[in-house]
Amino acid sequence: MSPRSDPEGKRLPIKLDSTSNGEFEPVPLDAVSRRANELAQARAGDNARRRGLGRRDFMISACGAASALLAFNEANAEAGRSGGFFELDRTAAVDPEAALDGLGGREFVFDVQGHFVGQHGLGRVGLGGSEQFIKDIFLDSDTDMMVLSFIPSRREKELLTIQEADETRRIVETLEGSKRLLIHGRANPNQPGDLEGMDELAETWGVSAWKCYTQWGPDGRGFFLHDDTGLAMIEKARKLGVKNICVHKGLPFGRESYEHSVASDIGVVAKMYPDVNFLVYHSGFITGQTEGPYDPNRGEGVDALIRSVEENGVGRNANVYAELGSTWRFALRNPEMAAHIVGKLVKHIGEENVLYGSDCIWYGSPQDQIQAFRSFQISEELQDKHGYPKMTPALRARIFGLNAAKPYALEVSEILKRARNDDLQRRRTEYREAPDPHFETYGPKTRREFLANLEARGGSPV
Repeated sequence: MSPRSDPEGKRLPIKLDSTSNGEFEPVPLDAVSRRANELAQARAGDNARRRGLGRRDFMISACGAASALLAFNEANAEAGRSGGFFELDRTAAVDPEAALDGLGGREFVFDVQGHFVGQHGLGRVGLGGSEQFIKDIFLDSDTDMMVLSFIPSRREKELLTIQEADETRRIVETLEGSKRLLIHGRANPNQPGDLEGMDELAETWGVSAWKCYTQWGPDGRGFFLHDDTGLAMIEKARKLGVKNICVHKGLPFGRESYEHSVASDIGVVAKMYPDVNFLVYHSGFITGQTEGPYDPNRGEGVDALIRSVEENGVGRNANVYAELGSTWRFALRNPEMAAHIVGKLVKHIGEENVLYGSDCIWYGSPQDQIQAFRSFQISEELQDKHGYPKMTPALRARIFGLNAAKPYALEVSEILKRARNDDLQRRRTEYREAPDPHFETYGPKTRREFLANLEARGGSPV
């Protein structure tokens, strides 16, 4: 069967582009990333010919992904970036066995930040249908489980309602995919009705966690977790027995309420409420700032999260979790910066408390993020200089899903036993006999699209 998507093989299987998740203004690629894409396109053509394949057939193979990642290594090396890289044998670009050795895997992949946009979506193809969601997440990627999350909006302009999230969960469950999809409950306690609505979300819809945005408010003003507004939400969560609070930190919408986007309040409430888990989405990362070694005097970005936790005496591997959604995807542009981000989070927050999230389907299928992380390595130089860990299969497996099993109280062995034998797995196996990934992204790619996204959900343009 001829492919329906990109028949000429023009799209790269590992995507470097300006797409955002709608929560930050798209950032154009720098010269190194543009060079990486150019090299990847050139190497794809060369390597496809060496393998005797058409470009499309090559792109959808493991060799296609390996070829792209090796080209990214080449571009970063040219730019003098050596602190992080994709650890693949050079033969992986043309040897399927070597490619699968580096990019294949059987880890438990639990994506703790997924998105599905419903009735108020922005009209991009693919965002509004459950079947497309299932294809992107469960057929075209190795994702075993996902949590459907929410983005901030006025109540009347939700891009995803709790009813639509539950319906998507039920569609997955009809494929015997029980426990494949969990859902958040949106809790913006500075918006009338959200605090009161937490009861129904917990009791009727069975949410597994709360999602809040401290920098967002219907009047453009955010809140801190340790002020009266934030504490009321935490107390309500404890009362309802859903003690996972997923809080967006970093990726500021703009200067308005910027201070509320900084993770300075995380350690305060984590110390106050040791029985509550705080899952810090994006780990405080800011796209306009470079992440290097931990600097306790910086007070922004990932360093603000680490400082807040350590200043308040919250231990490693305690009740603060650092999540990588959009952060990892953006850092693919600069693997050396990625090495600092992942390295210092594991070092300071804990090897059991760093969580994988993709922020998809804003970025299309998350398979490219999974493949890149499977091969990602921190240089020995940075390991020795800063005490960063080596990226071992065991550590990757923790980050990919085992760590998130703790706050979500999952029994991984039981989940995998069901997942590896359910209808969804059988459908995945059949699909992969003739896969047709599209390698597209859905989120806003320009400032104009970003502002339209904000307006659609009642936010304040920046």
